[in-house]
Amino acid sequence: MKAIMVMFDSLNRRMLSPYGCDWVHTPNFNRLTDQTVVFEKAFVGSMPCMPARRELHTGRYNFLHRSWGPIEPYDRSMPELLFYDGGVHTHLVSDHFHYWNEGGATYHTRYTTWQNSRGQSGDGFIGDLNTPDFPFPNPHKTEGYHYFTQDWVNRVHIKAEAQWPQAKTFEKGLEFLDLNHKCDNWFLQIETFDPHEPFCVPERYKELYDYDFSKFSEDWPTYRKFAEEDRELIEHYRFLQAALTSMCDNHLGKVLDAMDKYNLWDDTMLIVNTDHGFMLGEHQCVGKNWRLPYYNEIVNIPFFVWDPRTRKKAESRKSLVQTIDIAPTLMDFFGMEIPEEMQGVPLGETVENDKSVRDAGIFGVHGGSVNCTDGRYVYLRKPVENPDAELYEYTLMPAHMKHTFSVKELQDIQLAEPFSFTRGCRLMKIAAMDEFIKKTVYFENLLFDIEEDYSQQFPLDDEKIENDMIRKMIKIMRKNDSPPEQFVRLGLENYNNEETQNV
Repeated sequence: MKAIMVMFDSLNRRMLSPYGCDWVHTPNFNRLTDQTVVFEKAFVGSMPCMPARRELHTGRYNFLHRSWGPIEPYDRSMPELLFYDGGVHTHLVSDHFHYWNEGGATYHTRYTTWQNSRGQSGDGFIGDLNTPDFPFPNPHKTEGYHYFTQDWVNRVHIKAEAQWPQAKTFEKGLEFLDLNHKCDNWFLQIETFDPHEPFCVPERYKELYDYDFSKFSEDWPTYRKFAEEDRELIEHYRFLQAALTSMCDNHLGKVLDAMDKYNLWDDTMLIVNTDHGFMLGEHQCVGKNWRLPYYNEIVNIPFFVWDPRTRKKAESRKSLVQTIDIAPTLMDFFGMEIPEEMQGVPLGETVENDKSVRDAGIFGVHGGSVNCTDGRYVYLRKPVENPDAELYEYTLMPAHMKHTFSVKELQDIQLAEPFSFTRGCRLMKIAAMDEFIKKTVYFENLLFDIEEDYSQQFPLDDEKIENDMIRKMIKIMRKNDSPPEQFVRLGLENYNNEETQNV
């Protein structure tokens, strides 16, 4: 048995023809639809990039216990388990440069072999000290001028499409298939940072659209609310990401071609997924991770599965599934026992007959809102303004996105008792000081019926439904062995415990 996962970053389902889009050029996603089962209610869990990848490895939520960070020593990593316990060779090819930063540096080493393609975004790739000419002012002053500069240095040296990080990543994936299609027991993960911003894309994909891309020079949106006067700029970003999505579609087609060429459909599972979506003006927002409500545009993600055991294709599934289900699905496919720490569920029977695997799921970001969906209703709950509400990072790997924790953060470490999933390990308990983590949440609690109001324009005011969603959320938080302060942050410390036990 073999398996391939093609993973994109910030891929919007509303830009894909299988999910009803009629203006973005994605013919290979149409091909994919004919060969796979398409999930309508696939939701994220932990946000954003590396927390989502930790879920991919561990099959469990992690955003209640810590923010962005590496795989922990006690984590059972799916690709590592496949190799050491199952004899399955795992291979990662990726241009997702956060794997090479300190906050992600223990993920790619969990694979048997791995290859990287450099140059995405502000990846410290090309050492050229000649400052390039910028077509527009630095939009990311809070992230540092160097990061923006490095991105433009990289672009100066990446000219032909074949040099694009995405193109190189897929080429390495195809090389693996050329070498190993006759072999057995392998898992290939092809992962690209695209269509994540900045929306830098070869010209030929822009030519697919009847739009004047010279209207604006900007291609790197800031995360913020947009005023009405920015409507044309938002449209510009939409067309740029559409063109970049078309590039992703083109390279996805090459994987489908390889599966046809080598007749891999007979014995090879195919998963196509993303970590989250991206707001492009919906609800007057652009971005994904700045304490805005986690609307469907961000959390309801595209998800496709071909399982050669069932051979189901060109069908849709309406069961509620999440990122935490991917690891147990792959382990089950290779006939392996699923560790008890994994909260996700194998999706074999869901692919076959739409079998339900959960009543509800949670999603969110460390320090922000905690949210719940049962597939029909979505409940978005913000932290309350409570001066006694504390927030801690629980970790043995104290690193943020690009650097280890600061000296100040590490000067008052406490030692926490083991959680149910840490295999007896006590953890550092570190007060959250990162200003990004502790930013204010800019909304009130929101409840939506997404079957009747998928675009989430009309919040419900229904105490009975809200209480039911709160009970479901608390039950899942308890199952996740949530730190007690998370309930205090959400104003749920005095909630009726007896009611929540019997959800």
